[in-house]
Amino acid sequence: MTRLLKYLKPFTLLILLAIALLFVQAMADLSLPDYMSKIVNNGIQQGGVESAVPSAIRQSEMDRLALFMSPDDRAQVLAAYTLVNTDSPDYGRDVTIYPALANEPVYVLNDTGRAKTDALNPIMGKTLLVVSGIEQMMADPAKAAAFAQGSGLDISKLPPGSDVFAMLRRMPEAQRAQLTAAVDTKFAALGESMVVQMAAPAVRAEYAALGMDTDSLQSRYIFRTGLTMLALALLAAACAVAVGFLSAKTAAGLARDLRRHVFRRVESFSGAEFDKFSTASLITRSTNDVTQMQMVVIMLVRMVFYAPIIGIGGVIRALGKSTSMWWIIALAVTVLVGLVITVFSVTLPRFRLIQTLIDRLNLVTREQLSGMMVIRAFNRQDLELNRFDKANSDLTGIMLFVNRIMVVMMPVMMLIMNGLMLTIIWVGAHQVAASRMQVGDMMAFMQYAMQIVMAFLMLSIMFIILPRASVSAGRIADVLETEPAIVDPREPKQFAEPFTGTIEFRDVCFRYPGAEEDVLHSISFTARPRQTTGIIGATGSGKSTLVSLIPRFYDVTGGTIFVDGLDIRSVTQHDLRGRIGYVPQKSTLFSGTIESNLRYADEAATSETLERAAAVSQASEFIATKPEGLAAEIAQGGANVSGGQKQRLSIARALVKQAPIYVFDDSFSALDFKTDAALRRALKETTGRSTVLIVTQRISTIKNAEQIVVLEEGRVVGQGTHHELMASCETYRSIALSQLSKEELA
Repeated sequence: MTRLLKYLKPFTLLILLAIALLFVQAMADLSLPDYMSKIVNNGIQQGGVESAVPSAIRQSEMDRLALFMSPDDRAQVLAAYTLVNTDSPDYGRDVTIYPALANEPVYVLNDTGRAKTDALNPIMGKTLLVVSGIEQMMADPAKAAAFAQGSGLDISKLPPGSDVFAMLRRMPEAQRAQLTAAVDTKFAALGESMVVQMAAPAVRAEYAALGMDTDSLQSRYIFRTGLTMLALALLAAACAVAVGFLSAKTAAGLARDLRRHVFRRVESFSGAEFDKFSTASLITRSTNDVTQMQMVVIMLVRMVFYAPIIGIGGVIRALGKSTSMWWIIALAVTVLVGLVITVFSVTLPRFRLIQTLIDRLNLVTREQLSGMMVIRAFNRQDLELNRFDKANSDLTGIMLFVNRIMVVMMPVMMLIMNGLMLTIIWVGAHQVAASRMQVGDMMAFMQYAMQIVMAFLMLSIMFIILPRASVSAGRIADVLETEPAIVDPREPKQFAEPFTGTIEFRDVCFRYPGAEEDVLHSISFTARPRQTTGIIGATGSGKSTLVSLIPRFYDVTGGTIFVDGLDIRSVTQHDLRGRIGYVPQKSTLFSGTIESNLRYADEAATSETLERAAAVSQASEFIATKPEGLAAEIAQGGANVSGGQKQRLSIARALVKQAPIYVFDDSFSALDFKTDAALRRALKETTGRSTVLIVTQRISTIKNAEQIVVLEEGRVVGQGTHHELMASCETYRSIALSQLSKEELA
């Protein structure tokens, strides 16, 4: 995967934008359980009371609370409130909010901020609990006795109707300080959230005493918090949609660029590189492997970047709700990581094998489709069916194995998740029962635990997909990083003008890459303009290999080939091939029309040039039989024309180029003798100024050539005209006599 990272550089901005949106989405998703906890804790259990710091409190009640505060706490609390009475400037406004203000002064909370409120929460919460508790004890002797054991003050012995708070106010400061310390000790074991929850009824009671509408307080809080959750959910959904769009755009762009780079690289390959990569493998790498990369990039952007954010954020938020249950999440994550590592180690070797088997299946399918006529002619359908079944079964078996792993993995993960939920409920219920945790916090902890596990689940899915994608990435990188054996020189030379087209082979040797010995040995001859040079020899003598060296499909391994006095390796491939009209041994036509195939040599060619090339190649006759003429359709690979027609169109295409050098590599083999003779006569007139090389096995094709080169096992065993070779070259004479009579050879 890392070998292809440089191809993601054009999409850096999109990826960074997607990560920023993922961060926003994660923050929104992580906030939802917290707001759900607030609805349960504050909205339902606490009746809409968010903190133990009332927004307003009667002066008489504040005086009671102050009895159980230390001097520092008392000063801090009073500094946070403003005493409002009938003489205050805000009396008219505040009396409508707090109707009890008409009867007695009221302390109204200043705009202190969240930090100040959090600091006041434990102070106000504890004192509110004590005051409300004392008020309840005055009516319940059992509670009064319990309070006496903790504080030393037995309220039950006071006369009926006594004001306990007035009595407490008359107590010495030291005794009240002792009572305050006893209160702090009593509530020390409770967390701040539990103190707030227990103090909420007292706050609501104070609001009721102030004349506020306490019933609407709860509904307003739940409605307001619910709207916030809805807004966060919509924000998370919008971010998810935007990230999906950006990830798809990034992945599609990367796939487009990879296909383009692979195609351009393959276009620059020489024969040596094509010997290394099969056609079926290159097709698989350009399609299936690139598709794998496209899929994994989408998932990388949407899941791999998102999972750590949600996982780390979930851990922080969960520990904020309860630090005592961290071990539950740690246990679940450990089991998940172990499962992922096991699956990864088992599936990785199979994913490497899958891509190889896909190559094999593509190869078998391609061979069978292209060779269907031969298969039917020899009644070998059963054999080919067995070949295909084996390739298909091998791939299916590996895919089934991997899918079985996936099938087992998902239920195990669900079992872990359900077990995690049950454990949290079990442990959390005991925490709630012991007043160490609120119900809403337990529910939020459960949600955060699910988010953490889902984050690891997303990563685990990626760890299953990444091995196959990494194999695909490696296969693509292998193509992109393969340097062509044939490259242009850094400082290329230019052919002199006028260009003549003289070709000289000087002690040329050639060996295929990886071969142990040369296939061409010390080849030397010169092909001149206005002459036809024929190359003949038995099958496998090296004829096609020889002419493939001229356009540099391969480079010589010894000796030099000169064109117009320049080593062909000293000029650019484009400049060299632009001066050669090449007709390969295997004629290739492209899907389109006859005209588009002819214009392949020169898009700017005139209609007269096309018609003249067709006439010289003897293709005009069968073109005229088609109603569309040059606009007649050509199927893929020229499947709708005969072998001879395909050869004639290939020759016509080369003639359209009007090149100074023509190379015909056994290009007349599918022509009958009459058409062959007519084509050669017309060709002589058209290419009279050019250098013409003709590879053939027919003596009649090159009988009248100005020069004939005879090859045998990669060596030149004869060179000269037909009559000279008949007299001096045994190899040529034996070939000639095997094809023509002595009278025809005379």
